[in-house]
Amino acid sequence: MKDLVLRQHKDHALEPLARNLFGSVSPSLISIVALIPGLLSAAAIVQGELGWGIGFWFLNRLLDGLDGVVARTHDKQSDFGGYLDLLLDFVIYLAIPIAFVVAAPTRAHIWALIALLASYQINSLSWTLLSSLLEKRQAAFKSRLTSIEMPAGLIEGAETVLFYTLFFLLPAYVPWLFGVMAALVFVTAGQRVRWAWRYLE
Repeated sequence: MKDLVLRQHKDHALEPLARNLFGSVSPSLISIVALIPGLLSAAAIVQGELGWGIGFWFLNRLLDGLDGVVARTHDKQSDFGGYLDLLLDFVIYLAIPIAFVVAAPTRAHIWALIALLASYQINSLSWTLLSSLLEKRQAAFKSRLTSIEMPAGLIEGAETVLFYTLFFLLPAYVPWLFGVMAALVFVTAGQRVRWAWRYLE
């Protein structure tokens, strides 16, 4: 929901780094390298090292934000790059909640994880199917943020970063945070279904 507002600030902050240090680096390589601290974050959670976990999480997010800025700054944008970036994001978005449940496999954690993963599945279907139809109709959004077409929703990248950071900062409340995030992601899926009903009739 806040991605459009925050993207300009993020790009402005990272552009000097992208322009001066990463001109010869492939954005897709940055996306792949970003996977490493993301998986290390999940491993740290399982080991109960949340300090290391949040550090690796922030490094993953920094690199994830950098790949797109490098692509735009050096005119290296590609559909494959956008596809790979989003795919690897989802690997980390799945690995971290699963790691919290592996670290504390209580009934509350497990059921909250099931709800969260179910919301991710429904939301993914809500926009991937819609994206295919929009491409079929050759429809595009003027304010698109990624290579994939999708209307805006309540939970997007910025809100996801916020929730995941709270998982690290408030581990005792992880089941509640999972539940709240799942509910909001279901709302986001509903927003996209409503959008589709309105514009694709």
